[in-house]
Amino acid sequence: MKFDDLLPVNRFIATLEVVEREGVHLAYSWQTLFGDGQKIDAEWVIGLERNPEEAVRLEAFVSRYGRMQDTLADKLLPRWLMALAERPGSQIETLNRAERLGVIESVEAWLAARKLRNQLVHEYMQDPVAFAEALNVAMSTSVMVLETYNHLQRYAENTMNLSNLPKPLRLPTDTEK
Repeated sequence: MKFDDLLPVNRFIATLEVVEREGVHLAYSWQTLFGDGQKIDAEWVIGLERNPEEAVRLEAFVSRYGRMQDTLADKLLPRWLMALAERPGSQIETLNRAERLGVIESVEAWLAARKLRNQLVHEYMQDPVAFAEALNVAMSTSVMVLETYNHLQRYAENTMNLSNLPKPLRLPTDTEK
């Protein structure tokens, strides 16, 4: 490992690249699960036992949703603050700072998305109604997670004047133009 690899800006960019790849996979999973207008309700959840292909798509989405959220909150945001020569604090302090700098829209929404992530993992197949409701909320909160990456990428490019950055993500809700 070279000394340059340890510089906060380089660690931030390397983590941004990881999150970009995670985002591409999350957007794909979002599209395969929600993109065709599939109604997700308790009946659909119960039907997963008879439809293993849908269950695999669901598992991929839940896993990718949780992974990207974890990487963003636990690694990318603190490394971004370190690249700005700031000392990251607790996760709530880091989220508050990110909100003040315009990288996330709402700390409360992020905390709710974190709680939702846990609900998706633990309520799977235990309560089909609650799980279907959580999935429908995850449809929009996953877009918020993807948008957070885009906000960070733009901040790095425009405010920090960094180059050689990964590209912004195409959101699954973007329509063909």
